[in-house]
Amino acid sequence: MKNLYKIMNKSIYALIVLTVWWPALAAAQEADENENEGVLEEIMVKGRFISSGQQLVNERMNDAFAADLLGSDTISRLGDSTVAAALRRVPGVTLVQNKYVYIRGLGERYSQSTLNRAQIPSPDLTRNVIPLNLFPTSIVESLRVQKAWSADLPANFGGGAMDIRTKGVPDGFVLNFEAGIGANSENPGSVNSYQGGGDDAFGTDDGTRALSRDIINGVASYQGNPSVNSILSFLKRQDPGATLYDAQLENRELALALNRNIGIKKESTHPDYSFRANVGNSFDIGPDWIAGFNVGGSYETDWRLRKTTTANFGRPDEENGAKEESTRSVDIAGTLNFGLKWGEDHEIATTSLYLRNTDDETEVFDYFNENRRKSSGRGFRDYRLQFEERNMITHQIDGTHNLGTEMRERLPFIGKIVSWLPEKTSIEWFYSTSTAETDIPNQVKAASETFTDRVTGEVLSENIRLLSSAADYRFTELDDEVDNYGWSVMAPVEFDDSYLELSGGWDHARKARTYRQSQFSLGYLSVSDPSVLEGGLDEVFSDENIMAGTPDFSSPVPGAEQFTNNAVFDRQGANTNSYIAATMTDSVWGKADWTWRDTWRVAVGARWEGYRQAAVDWNPWGFSADDPQLTANPEILQQGVFNEDNIYPAAGITYMGSWWAETFQLRLGYSETAIRPDLREITDSGYIDPITGELVRGNPGVLPSEVESIDLRAEWFFGNGDNFTITLFHKDIVNPIEFFEIPASDTTIAREIINAESAEVQGVEFELMKELAFLGGFFDTIFVQGNLTLQDSELVAGPNANVPTNPERKLTGASDYIANVMVGYDSPNAKHTASLIYNVFGERLYVAGRNGSPDGFEQPFESLDFTYFWYPTDRITVKAKAQNLLGEVVTIERSSAVTFEEDPGTTFVLSFSWTM
Repeated sequence: MKNLYKIMNKSIYALIVLTVWWPALAAAQEADENENEGVLEEIMVKGRFISSGQQLVNERMNDAFAADLLGSDTISRLGDSTVAAALRRVPGVTLVQNKYVYIRGLGERYSQSTLNRAQIPSPDLTRNVIPLNLFPTSIVESLRVQKAWSADLPANFGGGAMDIRTKGVPDGFVLNFEAGIGANSENPGSVNSYQGGGDDAFGTDDGTRALSRDIINGVASYQGNPSVNSILSFLKRQDPGATLYDAQLENRELALALNRNIGIKKESTHPDYSFRANVGNSFDIGPDWIAGFNVGGSYETDWRLRKTTTANFGRPDEENGAKEESTRSVDIAGTLNFGLKWGEDHEIATTSLYLRNTDDETEVFDYFNENRRKSSGRGFRDYRLQFEERNMITHQIDGTHNLGTEMRERLPFIGKIVSWLPEKTSIEWFYSTSTAETDIPNQVKAASETFTDRVTGEVLSENIRLLSSAADYRFTELDDEVDNYGWSVMAPVEFDDSYLELSGGWDHARKARTYRQSQFSLGYLSVSDPSVLEGGLDEVFSDENIMAGTPDFSSPVPGAEQFTNNAVFDRQGANTNSYIAATMTDSVWGKADWTWRDTWRVAVGARWEGYRQAAVDWNPWGFSADDPQLTANPEILQQGVFNEDNIYPAAGITYMGSWWAETFQLRLGYSETAIRPDLREITDSGYIDPITGELVRGNPGVLPSEVESIDLRAEWFFGNGDNFTITLFHKDIVNPIEFFEIPASDTTIAREIINAESAEVQGVEFELMKELAFLGGFFDTIFVQGNLTLQDSELVAGPNANVPTNPERKLTGASDYIANVMVGYDSPNAKHTASLIYNVFGERLYVAGRNGSPDGFEQPFESLDFTYFWYPTDRITVKAKAQNLLGEVVTIERSSAVTFEEDPGTTFVLSFSWTM
């Protein structure tokens, strides 16, 4: 707790200036123009923010199981542009790598994400979990985080379930335009880049980077092996007179089909730009019939420069590195909604969503390691160029039908069929089909060696390394498809002093994923002159250098059929990098929810799930029985199959009263759930993680984790909108699924998925919303909202782990504390609103050590953001926001040595919107 107090004290000056002095000055300046304003207007605007979330507060109060919600008004005020960033404001939630959400100290595999209650695919290359930075907050109506499991949710549940609820059809005509511009303090005027394609501004490649058809056909011709020796054997079978030169020529011609226009150049950066627009309306199309639509789109683009430093914890002064990565990002979103409503009892809605998220990265990494230390004056430089395009398309339709008196009178024939059901019975159904695709048309890595200053490490000169794989080309395609559909029914039964809701349903989900990775290498075994290896990447791998020495066949000279530079092209990578996987889940659930005298509420339920999973390694370049594309070995195939049938219970009891507040609720929840292995974790194959570069091994013996959860939550809701919540939680996990490091070479990190013995998480959450009107004066329009989570976790590695340094340790990513504070101000004349938002998490385990190596911990990061809204007219809004005002840096330490450091900079954004 001392660290928490220290962190809060560092921000006290900014808190005073931006939340007390500034609103006081604004109030004084506006006093004259507001003195004749009516009291009614002041009352209406006083709770602008608080009242906007009242509907979500009501939903939270009516839930039988503990849940937290964020509405679109709250998210807008917080200034977060992605769902991932917004969720870190929820109690007990932390954000990892700016895209994965950890809930109550449990990693991303222990949480589930849905879109409008339906399961959706993931564009993540190695994980089933969805990176939530893919979703812009502009499409969101609300976010729901349910931390206590109930039987109507999928049983693959650990820390919590997040539902992204998108905006639907408006009640009336809506037309909105918004444009924004921004900048980041770390962005210089120009950054490293390379020659891309003509469609990069739209976040897609025009074919410039794509794998050439010549290479595809050529590699297929040589049965997946385009090496010189393989080509020579192939040619000799056709023509015994074929020579080594003929094979080398064929090999080089394949190399020329690679995109080698990859020289690093400087490119001017532009400010961040964003554009959004939407239009919608509802129409009366007949007696009691209402139809509506909503269509919207957005485009955002920005440049970011990331400078990071790394170091070996044992020799940080001698073995370290500096990385400079420039990224051009393009985000495009489009939504289309239709709705049809008949009376108050029947409603059908459709949602179509398109998302594109593209990052074009250029990285230069200078480093020293155990082979070349800083004092030696020699080091390494790695180049990486990567264009990654992620797309998601979702189509959904759902319906709600209340079988009430009105419907039965209008449709007597249906009324007779359902006459045996209670009058307030309702039926809901949904169907969702989604596809997520990730395309990396060309990831290039090139290895250089450098000559450096022995003291400063400054690079004095460099050359491409003399290796057959000096340049590595990877082409990756991921296709992930999910279909999810089902129905539910709720039948209420009323008694004299109690109320019973009986509900149940069925749903089906199936997921199919194909992952294809092709890897090729280009390099030199020898060169005629060392200068060939010097210069830009496009110069080193130019046509002239690769084909140097090619004879003139029109007048051949004896002995001239030789290449002066021994350039080689080949296919690389293990045949297990690509795979095909699928899952299928059938579920049936039932729930009884009984309320007695509006004082006691008991909810019990159970869910049966039949789960099937299959995964198989796929070699796209397999052309023979000895090297097939898919194995026919029944033992190997059986290893990739997993089946599970189980019943999962949940129960909750709630006391409702008026102790200390107009509404008081005390909830106790209990559940048993499971966390299943990811798609390819049940195979024993090894593959290289395309994100981290680590060797990863699956485990056919891995078992689902069993999760037992208990929650106790007390909530006070006051009449003026204030609320206060305390939650105690405890989770026991048997067979937690974790990655543990295993032996590998000096320069390779290898991990294996195993079942640890057990894990335990426990903690307490505090949440508060409080108006400050009791202080009088300008505090009438100031409120404070915040939450604090204190938690503790422990993982017992057990016998399956390979010599962990600490057999008992914290869970990866778990923090001892998480805090959020927002101070908000609404001017009396409704022309201005401002918010200061603070977020911090405690030290959290980043990497677990092995065989005596220390654990690595990410250090606390204080995020202080400021947002300001000006409403000059009823239709115009001007918004300004600043993020990371404290200039915090991301730091990872191992044994008190800083092994990683990155400065994300401070971001400033100014936007203008017009609404009709």
